[in-house]
Formats: sequence, C-alpha cells, structure tokens
Amino acid sequence: MIPRIYIPADSGALALGAEKVAKAIASELAERGIEAKIVRNGSRGAYFLEPMVEVATANGRVAYGPVKPSDVKSLFDSGFLTGGPHKRWLGAPDKIPFLAKQTRLTFARCGVIDPLSLESYKKHGGLNGLKNALELTPAAIVAQVTESGLRGRGGAGFPTGIKWKTVLDTAADRKYIVCNADEGDSGTFADRMIMEGDPFVLIEGMTIAGIATAATKGFVYIRSEYPHAVAMMQKAVEVARKAGVLGASVLGSPYAFDMEIRVGAGAYVCGEETALLDSLEGKRGMVRAKPPLPAHKGLFGKPTVINNVISLASVPVIMDRGAAFYKDFGMGRSRGTIPIQIAGNVRYAGLFEAAFGMTLGEIVDEIGGGTATGRPVKAVQVGGPLGAYFPRALFDTPFDYEAFAAKDGLIGHAGIVVFDDTADMLKQARFAMEFCAIESCGKCTPCRIGSTRGVETIDKLAAGIEPEKNLALVTDLCNTMKFGSLCALGGFTPYPVMSSITHFPDDFKPAPVRVAAE
Repeated sequence: MIPRIYIPADSGALALGAEKVAKAIASELAERGIEAKIVRNGSRGAYFLEPMVEVATANGRVAYGPVKPSDVKSLFDSGFLTGGPHKRWLGAPDKIPFLAKQTRLTFARCGVIDPLSLESYKKHGGLNGLKNALELTPAAIVAQVTESGLRGRGGAGFPTGIKWKTVLDTAADRKYIVCNADEGDSGTFADRMIMEGDPFVLIEGMTIAGIATAATKGFVYIRSEYPHAVAMMQKAVEVARKAGVLGASVLGSPYAFDMEIRVGAGAYVCGEETALLDSLEGKRGMVRAKPPLPAHKGLFGKPTVINNVISLASVPVIMDRGAAFYKDFGMGRSRGTIPIQIAGNVRYAGLFEAAFGMTLGEIVDEIGGGTATGRPVKAVQVGGPLGAYFPRALFDTPFDYEAFAAKDGLIGHAGIVVFDDTADMLKQARFAMEFCAIESCGKCTPCRIGSTRGVETIDKLAAGIEPEKNLALVTDLCNTMKFGSLCALGGFTPYPVMSSITHFPDDFKPAPVRVAAE
C-alpha cells in the first residue's frame, strides 16, 4: 500500500509554515526513492500544533506536530511512515485532548478528508443529507430545519427555519440563496476553515436550502482577504457541477440549483446582510432600511435567504441524522453545536466545536489553557470587534445566546479573544469607536458621527480632561448609537465601549491616578 501523508493547506497552517514542511517532505521522499501520496487537506483547527502532519498507517492515522522543515529528516529516520516515535509524535489525532473533548458535527470532516475529493466526502457521510432532502417536500425540509432549533451562526442568532419558511411562502419567479462568507470579525476563522477544508458541505447545505425554498441560484460572497478559500470554493463548485450535484437536475432529481463564487472588496460593513446584497449587485455596500426584509425583497428585488457559512454547513447533518438528533445538543433556545474560535493571548488557540452550554471560564481556562504569557486573564472579548469585554467575574456565563444577552454581551460569530492583565481597556474602548468610524458606510448619523465623536471624547478621558463630564458623554453617545443606528455596526459598537467602562472603571480614571494605581 502506498503511504498517504496529510499536510494541511489551510491558510492558518500555511501561515505557520505548512508549505515549507510539504516541500521538505516531498524532497525527502524523492531523495530516499520512496513512493508516497501527499494529500493537502484542511486543518483540524488545533493551530497551536500546526503544521500538523498525519500519516495513514495500518493502525489508523498518526499525527506529528508542530513540524518544522528541520524535523523532516529525523522524522523519516524514526519510521515516520509507519507511525514511529519522534519528539513531534502526537498519536491518533482524535485522541489529542483538544480534539477529543469536542463534539464535531459541522466540522466532522474538516482536516480529515481531501477537500476536493467528492468520493472522500461521500465516504464520510457527505451527500446523505441532500439525498434525504430530495425525498421530502420543500415544506417538510423547512419543518425539519425549524424543528432542529438551528439559529443563524453569523451573529444575530435568528432561527434559520423561520427565514427559510418566509422565502418559501413568498411567491416570485426567481429566488436566491446567498451565503455570507464575509468573515470580518477579529479572532474568527470558522467559515474559512470550512471553505478550505470541507467545501462540499457548504455546497450541499446551500443546495438543500435551494430545494427547500424553490430557489434555483446561489451566491457565496467571500471576503477578498481569503484568496485560498475563494480558490478552493471555485474548484469545489466545478467538481460538484461535473458530478451532477449542481445544475439543471440535482442528483438526477427534478430540482435545479447552481451557484457562483463572488469576492467582496474588503468592507467590514458588507458582512451586514443588506450591504452585502448591494455589493453583490455591483453597488457600493450601503445598509438598507428594513422593511422590506431580504426574505421578501432581497437580491435583485427577489426573495432571498441569507445565511452564513456555518448555518448552511450545519444543515446537511440535520437532514442526515434528523432534527431530534441535532436538537439534543445545547441548552435553552441555543440548540446544536457552535464552533468556538479561541484566539488572542491564549495558550491553545484554535477551533473548538461543542454543544452550547459550556461556561466562558471552561473555554478560556480549560480548553484555551489560559494566557500564552502566563499572566492572569483580564478580559475576554466574545463576538468580534463589536462584542462585549467580559471580566473573570462573568466567567460562569454559559455559552448561550440568551445567557450572554442577559449580561449585556453577545455570542456573534463565536470568536473569543483573550487579553491578559497588561491590556488597557480605555485603549480597547477607543479602538472600538475608531473601528466603527473607519468601517461605517456613512448612511446613518448615529454610526457615522457618533463613532467619530466617541474617539474624540475617549481621547479627552485619556488626557484627564473633565473625566466625569466626558464619561457621561461617551455613555450618552453609546445609548444613541445602540438604539438609533440603522444596522449592527453602529448598534453593537457600544458593547465593547460600555463593557470596558462598566467592568474596568480603573482604566478610565485620569492618567495620574491610573499610574499611581499601577
């Protein structure tokens, strides 16, 4: 049997040197005259172990990592191709503690299969959900997705089934499925991992959505900063089309569905669904007033389902294993699993898929291993650059949409960024206002002007100018932005600002006092 060596070509692994390792292994194979197949797979998401190289042996796959090019010669000398011992030996990948503790449903194949092999995808349960969906009526598919409790994984947590039902019930000569892959939040990479490591699951999820709502065309809107994801998705769409998964007859059925990959120009506001639609239509990305909702009048004025990558990629497992199976995971109204992305100043950075309900403390301290610097954790920002900063006093908060909302926070795209005790929360609050000012589409006054005034006012606070008056002004600005902004960019900017003021008041005291406190 020809040995198979798996080396990730995922962006995260490439950034950590995977390409150099792949070249070193290919060179070593040639030098030793060994015939082996190198498979460029996605990452499993344990980025603290990347580049993680795996080899298929008679006893299953064995992982080594993090591998450096300088390790390659000694790996081969140690019997690497048969899973031999080495200082980089990790054993069976699914036994690595970070991966063994996870509940992988959406990411079950990520890092396991060849991303562009439809055969490999099918061998690991791919297309089962689509085949089951083709046996049902569109209304029955929508009912199953609704029953599963799946909610939007892009930020707002809106029930996916309700959105689909609205589009299904709206009469039109043309309908669309739009996948929001404009993953712009700091510390998030789940969408990118799926597109680079298991692109067919997104294609399958979008196709099921199309059949369920009578939409015949889909678009994946990917941010321009993701060139590898763009290339992978384009190749996967071609493979799916040639195999009859996409086209005039989906898997030989009476249903038609096809899709295109579109690349955004890099505006953060285009992650907002209506600004995304404007961008897709070739216009400048500007937030639209609602109503009408995109489900009634979306892309090119037609009924449109807009879901993010993880929402759509979760649909195949629901259609394969049933709504009850999926709903069995989670807590409260937050059902199923959520891919938690752990980043920042943290020891074990990576993607951790788990059922809703773990506490923030468990995620940061046990799964993430605390800070990389070894210093105490000061704050954790959940939900991207517009998420609230939680102190250790709130680490008992369960990872659940409603639980976070009750404590003036939001889960968003489930990105977690960890900060140690050297972080200056006044600077973090200023960054949030500055970020909003730069990224605002400018359509509404609270966001456009409020964020600019916010930066100026926080600068006055930092300079010790009329602290009480300016703190009251920041609070007032946040209140206006939260309730007066047209979309979540301006509406959510108050979360990081107010949480910093509320939980870390000492960082907002005049400079001389702050220095004395240190």
